[in-house]
Amino acid sequence: MGEKLQIKPAAGKLGVLTPGMGAVSSTFIAGVVAIRKGLRLPIGSFTQMGHIRLGKRTEDRQPLVKNFVPLTELNDIEFGGWDIFEDSVYKACMKAGVLEKELLDQLKPELEQIKPMKAVFDNYYVKKLEGTHVKTGANKMELAEAVMKDMETFKKEKGCDRLVMVWCGSTEIYMQRTEVHETLAAFEQGLRDDHRDIPPSMIYAYAAIKMGVPYANGAPNLSGDVPALEELAKEMGSGTCGKDFKTGQTLMKTILAPGFKARQLGLAGWFSTNILGNRDGEVLDDPESFKTKEESKLSVLGSILQPELYPDLYGKLYHKVRINYYPPRGDNKEGWDNIDIFGWCGRPMQIKVDFLCRDSILAAPLVLDLALLLDLGKRAGLPGGIQEWLSFYFKSPVTPEGLEAEHDLFIQQTKLKNTLRWMMGEDVITHLGREYYDG
Repeated sequence: MGEKLQIKPAAGKLGVLTPGMGAVSSTFIAGVVAIRKGLRLPIGSFTQMGHIRLGKRTEDRQPLVKNFVPLTELNDIEFGGWDIFEDSVYKACMKAGVLEKELLDQLKPELEQIKPMKAVFDNYYVKKLEGTHVKTGANKMELAEAVMKDMETFKKEKGCDRLVMVWCGSTEIYMQRTEVHETLAAFEQGLRDDHRDIPPSMIYAYAAIKMGVPYANGAPNLSGDVPALEELAKEMGSGTCGKDFKTGQTLMKTILAPGFKARQLGLAGWFSTNILGNRDGEVLDDPESFKTKEESKLSVLGSILQPELYPDLYGKLYHKVRINYYPPRGDNKEGWDNIDIFGWCGRPMQIKVDFLCRDSILAAPLVLDLALLLDLGKRAGLPGGIQEWLSFYFKSPVTPEGLEAEHDLFIQQTKLKNTLRWMMGEDVITHLGREYYDG
């Protein structure tokens, strides 16, 4: 066993702030309130329902994660955020149609009290949305300062000791790093100059990081994934992670693809199509926003399968992703996959996956876990910047320059659990197990 980190206790309240208070955020908030009332279970949450093995298998020590590491209690969370619509969380939940009305009516008094602050928004970056609950400022630096003021006010009014920010807003148009993103000085001048390459999600990331607040990016936006903000995060001790919550179809890919690779089964093609009708689907109906999402979804298979090492198995893989806006389906996304595989002597086989999922139901527990674990990392004194140990939760995990992301869900889970073991001074687990046989 190693030395346990000196982790500050989770004393007082944790404020969880979400830019974007639509389907994902409102489902997350309503779910936590329901769990606190004993009306529902935190299904899908690793921190609340997951167990972690400690020591040798013969010791049979497998506590709940929440009983192993000092996480913030759910009763000590305060909720806040920003949105381009003025709807309370109750109204947002009703519009989203994710949770049943009977449950929401039991939560109505609490949910009606949670209302969004005015959002930083520009229709240039999200073409399909229009909103009136929007901040104004002389330039983007003023908008960032307004967000920081909102955070200070929220923290004071709600009596919070700590804050975390989790982006739950829409997918912005596809952007790449440019000179304005390279250094902190260039970035801050870009804010003052209203530079076009600084979208709203990047303004929120800057505001959080500047205040020493951990920041998670739940969309495929560039957001905090630029050198300037990585530099600032290290300086301010702000943990950052992203991008794009791993839900639905990509979750299935990171489960299935490692299995194909483990058994040395070949892949000729993987065609994925989706239909969904919520705000996310409407936003992704714009080709520029879809390009951002497409890049995130396409990145998964190549990293897992490593075609450069297995050219005969994966070198000719044809991978196609489609997303179609279909309003009648609402938040109940359908992800359909046609997978063409081949085996012994090159003989072809097919797998069909039809995942009728609820996107926000899969994303909500990720918001909770990320908020609690980022706060834990901050209290444990982990260095600011990229928190790769949280890659488990993302389609496009951010990594340091020159280091390829690991997409295999099971390797990501091992990294996450071993990080918690290391924090608490427990042995990391390799699963070698020779001690049971070598006497």
